[in-house]
Amino acid sequence: MALETDKQNPREAKKLGAKFQRHDSLYGDAERVSDTGYHASEDSWARTLHLAFQCIGVIYGDIGTSPLYVYASTFTSGISNVDDLYGVLSLILYSIILLPMIKYVFIVLYANDNGDGGTFALYSLISRYAKVSLIPNQQADDAMVSNYGLETVSAPMKRAQWTKKMLESSMVAKVAIFLLTILGTSMVISDGVLTPAISVLSAVSGLQEKAPQLKQEQMVWISVAILVVLFAVQRFGTDKVGYSFAPIILMWFLFIGGIGIYNLIKYDIGVLRAFYPKYIVDYFKTNGKDAWISLGGILLCFTGTEAMFADLGHFNIRSIQISFSFILFPSVSLAYIGQAAFLRKHPEHVLDTFYKSIPGPMFWPTFIIAISAAIVASQAMISGSFAIISQSQTLGCFPRVKVLHTSKLYEGQVYIPEINFVLGLLCVIVTFGFKTTTNIGNAYGICVTSVMVITTILLVIVMLLIWRVSIWLIIPFCLVFGSIELVYLSSVLYKFKQGGYLPIVTAAVLLTIMGVWHYVHVKKYWYELEHIVTNEDMRELIQAHDVKRTPGVGFLYTELVQGVPPIFPHLIEKIPFVHSILVFVSIKHLPIPHVEVSERFRFRKVESRTSRMFRCVARYGYSDTIEGAKEFSASLVEGLQSYIEEGHFITNMQIQETEAEATSITDSNTRTRKASGSTVYIEEALTQSETTDLTQPPISSYSAHSSGRISEDQSRTIAEEKQFIQRELQKGVVYILGETEIRAGSNSSFFKKIVVNYMYSFLRKNFRQGEKAFAIPRQKLLKVGMVYEI
Repeated sequence: MALETDKQNPREAKKLGAKFQRHDSLYGDAERVSDTGYHASEDSWARTLHLAFQCIGVIYGDIGTSPLYVYASTFTSGISNVDDLYGVLSLILYSIILLPMIKYVFIVLYANDNGDGGTFALYSLISRYAKVSLIPNQQADDAMVSNYGLETVSAPMKRAQWTKKMLESSMVAKVAIFLLTILGTSMVISDGVLTPAISVLSAVSGLQEKAPQLKQEQMVWISVAILVVLFAVQRFGTDKVGYSFAPIILMWFLFIGGIGIYNLIKYDIGVLRAFYPKYIVDYFKTNGKDAWISLGGILLCFTGTEAMFADLGHFNIRSIQISFSFILFPSVSLAYIGQAAFLRKHPEHVLDTFYKSIPGPMFWPTFIIAISAAIVASQAMISGSFAIISQSQTLGCFPRVKVLHTSKLYEGQVYIPEINFVLGLLCVIVTFGFKTTTNIGNAYGICVTSVMVITTILLVIVMLLIWRVSIWLIIPFCLVFGSIELVYLSSVLYKFKQGGYLPIVTAAVLLTIMGVWHYVHVKKYWYELEHIVTNEDMRELIQAHDVKRTPGVGFLYTELVQGVPPIFPHLIEKIPFVHSILVFVSIKHLPIPHVEVSERFRFRKVESRTSRMFRCVARYGYSDTIEGAKEFSASLVEGLQSYIEEGHFITNMQIQETEAEATSITDSNTRTRKASGSTVYIEEALTQSETTDLTQPPISSYSAHSSGRISEDQSRTIAEEKQFIQRELQKGVVYILGETEIRAGSNSSFFKKIVVNYMYSFLRKNFRQGEKAFAIPRQKLLKVGMVYEI
């Protein structure tokens, strides 16, 4: 089944003219229709500094509180040779410089998807340039959306084209990229469980310095109480949380930086020699395998790095670069340097380095700030979990959950009640179960390094396909960052039995949920595509059942972006009535964060011009909010009225001119025109029938209002049609949803039957239904039951 045709018959192209020429994304500009930007690139300096302050409280809590436990997690058996501190400090400093700073802050953040970051943003970015999506709903004119952002091809064309062909022709490559994406997503969510536990527990343990009678069990209960409060305040939104947390984290950075300078001067200023990387080599030569194992503790210095990318939709690149370079890096580096200087004189205090190294008068102020900072340390991964699940849901990779947008200014700031509850519950269970930061740290490292490795792989694809970077830059990028991350990953996997199994089990459960949901989602789409109802079938169906028209407007929701779904004839066979105006509505999420409202709707007439049946594709970005039923229907009807007016005009001006030439095109080809200044895209069939082929010729721009050559009869007909729509709208709107039951076919394997009949069925029954996701009033809802055998 052909999904898209990249080549066109030269004779046909010559006849139809340049206006129908097809431009592949690797061969030409995507003809942007507006100059709209996104907040990640066009903010003023005032806004950037404002966001730089806000992001301190949201994305740096995790990496900023790492000095609480890094040395204790590295030297779990104590310090046998104080000279090892040079090597460990050097590893900490260069790890922060290479991975969080150079790789993420100054490279990875630029691989954003129109301002949004995270694993799924990388996947959607790749999907725009190569058809790697497993759902066959790609359409040629999607690239006409202004935020689609395809760039004109530059020099390394052959390599980019080879990469594109390889990805599109290999099902193994498509599945591999998808599995890497959802694995990275699962690890980020697992990180959101472990971050609060280790941060809060390590901060609370400072109480034992002044109250040694407190037992570890009591520390755990205090930590759990704090965690419950933290997750409870998430419903107020990232915007409010960021404002309240930013001053706390900023003060925390000032405290740990100042204490680091004090310890450096007081104990041993000679630790500054750790900036000489030779001490890293000496550390491995001296300690061998023990040095390799200790990497599992050292890597905790850059936990939370992925949050900078996942939370990019909340802020922008420049704000993160400023806050990291001038606030986080100096403060955290001074903290590690000061602790190393302290341990040179007091190596016996390595298990409680942070609190032991605080000057006496500063203990209680620092402890209070440490507790406060630990409370918000988990905010980075919690916010990242919300954002990435919201993205995965809209791309059909996660069951429906309730997504609340908490900021009117930036739609990337979301809150998901169900996920917040599950994260909080799991976090409490982990805190009670592991009890110590050492065991939690063993689990923590696997999440951090796994996501980094996955990001590196996806970024290499971006470099080859989209950035078209020189191969001589890609190779050192892989060698440097890939090798470092793999070495760290091998170290934490060594501690699998000491807690490393937890994130793997959690990720496996999430991977199963996402994989099962997407697998059945794809199979369902293919089933509907293969059982599509053509215009000829529609005419026969209406005649055979003597279908009557009932007053009002009906919206029949379907996932198909072309043709009529098989559930419609099933409905007609049971109830041979159709609303006076019937619209087949498809909610389509493009692999971009946002779609402009003016480019939202695409319409097409179904069956005949007098049937008053239409097909509408409502296009959204994965970060866009779908309006409530009332607002959505009003916008759709307004677009439908514009379609009727512009459709008559374009039919009069253009269809007759190209009808003869277009008959040689396959039945599935359509002529797609975009009316400039319009709110809709108009498709008119050039042949009498539709097939399942998604091929669409290119798009040409016409102004629907640039000429007055509309006849009086046409003007009268247009006015009557618009009045008729308005009258029927006043009589009421009914929303028709397919209540499809998905079953595995009788010839399916045992494994497939388990996946479809039991696992998917369980997920579907226990997550939100379609009417809740679309906010459809129950009194206006009609469900149509049908069984799909896939």
